[in-house]
Amino acid sequence: MCELLGMSANTPTDICFSFAGLAKRGGKTGPHRDGWGIAFYEEKGCRLFHDPNPSAESELSELVKNYPIKSELVISHIRRANRGKICLANTHPFIRELWGQIWCFAHNGQLKGIKKEPLTFYQPVGTTDSEHAFCWLLDQIRLNFPKRPAKLAKLHQLIRDCCHQLNQKGVFNMIMSDSQHLYVHCGTRLHWITRRAPFGEAKLLDEEIEVDFSRETTPNDIVTIVATQPLTTNETWQKMGKNELQILTKGVFLKND
Repeated sequence: MCELLGMSANTPTDICFSFAGLAKRGGKTGPHRDGWGIAFYEEKGCRLFHDPNPSAESELSELVKNYPIKSELVISHIRRANRGKICLANTHPFIRELWGQIWCFAHNGQLKGIKKEPLTFYQPVGTTDSEHAFCWLLDQIRLNFPKRPAKLAKLHQLIRDCCHQLNQKGVFNMIMSDSQHLYVHCGTRLHWITRRAPFGEAKLLDEEIEVDFSRETTPNDIVTIVATQPLTTNETWQKMGKNELQILTKGVFLKND
């Protein structure tokens, strides 16, 4: 299985601390040696890093850990290959354009029979079931909404229905963004934590690093981190329910429509 990491914040924030913990699981404290990737949204743009090498050994990973890129939306993934060879084309996260926006997607799990689902507008570049699922999901959105709907509740309900349908094919843990929202679906295992004032100290589980967030933030900051497994030892992470979809914006969970 792969591992996921996502962030939604109300102010541009770097994810160096959390990514340092995740990266160690890519070949050192975990078996996810088959590539990694991370996407940082910057307004309508998306800064994307991919590497088919283990994140625990990657020079590019070291750059990301030490270069404080600030973003309100981040999606990252470390891979343990089960379908599709180890190569750059099969490395998450994947991106596509819809309605003039960059959509970004990362997935953990296997989806039996997903490649039998026909595709209309989007085609995979690699050979993973994950990328096929992403193309199928965007197809469903585009077929139902050729233009971005004025009422987002209808869009969110469609995404929820599609996630439930994909989850019936196996394991569908997903983090996706449309450059405004972070969509998080738990098929089997995802955890989250929201940090806000009063901020305290946090210690990584996989790396000898700790940080005092009170020195790095303002009283108005809100940052929510989503990960397959908790990344810190001294904080209380919340576990998502199975087949649960949550939508975040500016670090805050939207109420279910």
